[in-house]
Amino acid sequence: MADLHAFVDRLTEANAVMNLVGPDSLPDVWNRHIWDSAQLMEMKPHAKTWADLGAGAGFPGVVLAILLKGRADAHVWLIDSLGKRCRFLQEVVEAMDLPATVVNGRAEEQKLRVDVVTARAVAPMERLLGYAQPYLQRGAQGLFLKGEKAEAELIDARKVWQFDSDLSVSRSDPRGRIVSVRSLKRVSSR
Repeated sequence: MADLHAFVDRLTEANAVMNLVGPDSLPDVWNRHIWDSAQLMEMKPHAKTWADLGAGAGFPGVVLAILLKGRADAHVWLIDSLGKRCRFLQEVVEAMDLPATVVNGRAEEQKLRVDVVTARAVAPMERLLGYAQPYLQRGAQGLFLKGEKAEAELIDARKVWQFDSDLSVSRSDPRGRIVSVRSLKRVSSR
């Protein structure tokens, strides 16, 4: 809990100058961001390696790294294409001694093998699956935090992708969904 509190303090301070999360969400940071991220650990409690695509402010990746701290062989890759967000994430990782690596680059270009690939507020499912494809093809399971339009996004994604998925109601907000994805491949064009 001390690490989570320290992360919230760092986020609040940095958000004043960087706009990492919507300022309206800070009063409810524990439910909207921390608990929303932490619930993924309950879904895959034995997963040791995670990749957070579009890691941004560190949700869910930094929260997962905090929860994995001290677990042997656990590691989270925080991947983002924007340098300023990566600098913030790097400062957090170093200051809190987290089992995480910050990668400043495009998610789909990384050659990582992980147990779980995740993302939150990055892109609609159709595009997000393109970013996640390399990880899923190397055996990862996808766990993606989505909003109330998740079902519609899945319908659109199936026009481009073939995949197995499950949809769970978020425990942090009944409007939110967690999309679990396996066995992704692009639909053949005729």
